Amino acid sequence: MPWYIHLALRQLFPTGRRFPFFTVISTLGVTLGVALLIIVMGVMGGFAYEIRHKIVDTEGDVQVKARGWIQDYPSVVKRVESVPGVAAATPYALDNVMIKFGSKSAYPVLRGLDLASVESVTPLNSYMVVGTLDDLDDDSIILSAQLAQSIGANVGDTIEVYSTLIIQKFSEDAVFLPRQVKIVGILEIGHQQLDSSTVYGTLRLAQDLYGLGSTVHGINVRLSPGVNEDDAAARINAVLPEDIRAFSWEDSFSDFLWVLNLERNMIFFLLLFIVIVAAFSVMSSLLISVVRKTREIGLLGALGGKPLEVAACFCAQGLLIGILGTGAGLALGFTALAFRNDVVLWITRVTQRQEVMRRFYQFSELPSHTTGSTVALIVVMTIVISTLAGLLPAWKAARLKPVEALRSE
Repeated sequence: MPWYIHLALRQLFPTGRRFPFFTVISTLGVTLGVALLIIVMGVMGGFAYEIRHKIVDTEGDVQVKARGWIQDYPSVVKRVESVPGVAAATPYALDNVMIKFGSKSAYPVLRGLDLASVESVTPLNSYMVVGTLDDLDDDSIILSAQLAQSIGANVGDTIEVYSTLIIQKFSEDAVFLPRQVKIVGILEIGHQQLDSSTVYGTLRLAQDLYGLGSTVHGINVRLSPGVNEDDAAARINAVLPEDIRAFSWEDSFSDFLWVLNLERNMIFFLLLFIVIVAAFSVMSSLLISVVRKTREIGLLGALGGKPLEVAACFCAQGLLIGILGTGAGLALGFTALAFRNDVVLWITRVTQRQEVMRRFYQFSELPSHTTGSTVALIVVMTIVISTLAGLLPAWKAARLKPVEALRSE
């Protein structure tokens, strides 16, 4: 081991001291900064991951849409399914309706499903609380959980459904009565927006309500595992007419994802200042150490220590503090993430705000998802910043001349 590394370790962990105050305080600052970065980025990544999961589960990997309606959709589905990398495709119809049960009403989106192919693209059966998709027919619907709760409806009840087609019929002096349908199931995806504003019915029911005839609004596509969504969308577009286009889920929700990524990047940038502040604390402590040990530094030079080696001693201290703080911060951060839901549950119980998080954050639990690239970025940035914190003290120590340093009082 080089002497300057050995000396750096001795200065950080002096012999005979059980509690090296400078080392613990400096390391603690870095630890807290890293832990906070891990926790916040893990939670933010969890929101992004869960949102992506819900989007893909309900919309598919790729969406095929037309400028208007898709005519002759069975042939379009066959074309899409013939593209390499496409596992399955299912047509859908989607628009707003008004539903009424007793004296209560709501204005959800009714999604018309092709029961023969929907499960191969969007695994809605896995989210069913009561009933299954097999119970659906043209005179029944499935309600999302929070929507059913808001209007007080349950399985077996009959509700009235009004579509926007009623306005068109009124303008034509025609009578268009509401459709009475029976609730045969309750579905809960786990996302507040979807669970409070979605109704599921058959494709034929939606076509009748929206006046689509034999057309549909779009086609959802499921890709084989490992297939890139953008590449698959390009291959699908190559076999479709110009008025029908395929979009990856990222393209379809690009504005929302851009805002989400911007928010994550800004939070990472702001929280990084905590590590920078901790690095300034390390720098100040090392500068004080240089001033207090001027004569010792001069003695090292007199014994043959090169200025670069003297400088390396203080840079090594910054590096070691960065490594120790990063390791402890990772352990603390991932431990906090492991118990995040217990902490949040305790806080919501104490404050009696159990429904607030679900209403505003759209999840019943606090999600977490940390990628290897995020952890690597945090580790590298923290160690680099901590090492840089030792540069100024190292530069000052390297400039000391042995004779003048030995004369210092």
